[in-house]
Amino acid sequence: MNGNAELLNFIYQNAQMGTETIKQILDIVKDDDFSKHLSTQYDEYKQILSEARTLLNQNGYDEKGISAFEKLRTYLSINMQTLTDQTPSHISEMLIIGSNMGVVNAIKNLKHYPNADAHIRSLMERLLQSEENNIQQLKIFL
Repeated sequence: MNGNAELLNFIYQNAQMGTETIKQILDIVKDDDFSKHLSTQYDEYKQILSEARTLLNQNGYDEKGISAFEKLRTYLSINMQTLTDQTPSHISEMLIIGSNMGVVNAIKNLKHYPNADAHIRSLMERLLQSEENNIQQLKIFL
């Protein structure tokens, strides 16, 4: 697989994880303001996911989404971590940790693929900026 496909698939998987996670958390959250905020994040992840899918398809690459095992692991982890604490503060902390991992991986991937197509790098930078914004906005709910 070439660098463009690898970078696009990273973007695709990251955005897919964001949508899956937030969709599950929205079913748990009771606070209206927090729920509205999460819905905004969800929409951004969905847009990035859609754009990554389109670019993958346009370039003849296969979509390599997150595995069923990874989805199950994340689902169970969220359920376990929110079993006794469903407060916006606790859930924000969980999401900040996830977004921090996304930031680190995005920076690594941008450095690893300096010659990737400019449009793909731009989408990666948009995802990076989105993750950084998520962290800042989630701090309000801590």
